[in-house]
Amino acid sequence: MVNNSIKKLLQYGIETGLLEKDDEIYTANRILEVLQEDDYEEPEQEDTEVCLEEILKELVDYAAAKGMLDGNSVVERDLFDTKLMGCLVPRPSEVNAKFFELYRRSPVEATEYFYKFSQDTDYIRRYRIKKDMRWKVESIYGDIDISINLSKPEKDPKAIAAAKLAKQSGYPKCLLCKENAGYAGRINHPARQNHRTIPLTINQTPWGLQYSPYVYYNEHCILFNYEHVPMQIERATFVKLFDFIKLFPHYFIGSNADLPIVGGSILSHDHYQGGNYTFAMAKSPIEKHVVIPGYEDVEAGIVKWPLSVIRIRHRDARRLIDLADHILKVWRGYTDEEAFVFAKTDGEPHNTITPIARKVDDTFELDLALRNNITTEECPMGVYHPHAQYHHIKKENIGLIEVMGLAVLPARLKSEMQLLSEYILAGKDVREDESLRKHADWVEAFLPEYQDISKDNIDEILQKEIGKVFVGVLEDAGVYKCTPEGRKAFMRFIETL
Repeated sequence: MVNNSIKKLLQYGIETGLLEKDDEIYTANRILEVLQEDDYEEPEQEDTEVCLEEILKELVDYAAAKGMLDGNSVVERDLFDTKLMGCLVPRPSEVNAKFFELYRRSPVEATEYFYKFSQDTDYIRRYRIKKDMRWKVESIYGDIDISINLSKPEKDPKAIAAAKLAKQSGYPKCLLCKENAGYAGRINHPARQNHRTIPLTINQTPWGLQYSPYVYYNEHCILFNYEHVPMQIERATFVKLFDFIKLFPHYFIGSNADLPIVGGSILSHDHYQGGNYTFAMAKSPIEKHVVIPGYEDVEAGIVKWPLSVIRIRHRDARRLIDLADHILKVWRGYTDEEAFVFAKTDGEPHNTITPIARKVDDTFELDLALRNNITTEECPMGVYHPHAQYHHIKKENIGLIEVMGLAVLPARLKSEMQLLSEYILAGKDVREDESLRKHADWVEAFLPEYQDISKDNIDEILQKEIGKVFVGVLEDAGVYKCTPEGRKAFMRFIETL
């Protein structure tokens, strides 16, 4: 049986282009080494259709039966199947050569190749990504994207316990470091034998391009500094964003803010996220144009969006870099007590920016979302952070991806919504169930709006109401609210520019 599985994995490699026919015997021997087997007899018949998930399951089950790993541990299974896939993946120099050969023809062809490659190698696990729940919800700001992330595996208790006992290593320093490519991994760090990155020059320094293994949207890429240095929003940030857009004009790219609460999950390593997707924010128009002294040639204005976003547009990226730097510097030091905007309290800075760059036809565009991470006794997690009434759906930071209009919601919501639909249809009290109790006020508020609730429409109703909650979350994250008073306060800041 193991010979059949090895044969199918080799067939998969050839069909996807990871292997050439000449590589077959060599790769079979490498797979035998991983499986600690001495013999291989090639089966005569080829399978008409190969499924990578099934092949890897067969091989990992076989290794587990031999005592090579704990077959019940998701972490150990992932470490082992990545080691197997590493046998099929070309060296970095070969991948780079192919990428840049295609790039000379077309940047689109190059990224299409690398995105497919990153899935074929199982670095992006297609069969897990398919489990994610995704839908759109209409709002006054456009169609908002909602996703429940199910592709990131939950760590089992044994793996969590083992990780605590594991020897701590500083190599690689984090998940974004260049040293991850080819790394075998360990119980507290994912295996990356199937991971490749593309070297780029950004702002005259070495950077790498890779895709996110969790793909929250189409061609979700990460641009990372080759040096392990912390995130910082500064003039050089805008230079780097436009250096990337000039290389890949079909992609957008943005940065998480550089302060806690309003920043991303990895502030310790300088990186940006981009991809081939148009978010609701990018489609939203400028609702009020403004003229900024000294930059009369730059189109500028407030975007119709729940967060406080200034959009600037020009054919010359250098004009946008200069203006963005000016806006950032003024915002960093800006205080407006009436609007509850404080640049600093007790010496701690609060104001920063989440920037997003793109090219639309022949014009460069930069969206600057104004952020503030001040906390109070009433809002200990942040004044401009999801408020407590929404925590039953979303209480995590509002980072770059959410800012643009895509909710990345926790996996627990899938089972909670299934159970909630059963309770609603049966007319049961939601407060009776411990896992649903947190949703009770929300359910009681929206149920009277629907006359007819049945098993045919309950899922659609819950999806719509989750979408409304996320819009509320985005409005909470807006420093200036979409009200006459909020817009007046926003203009007070713009007038200081």
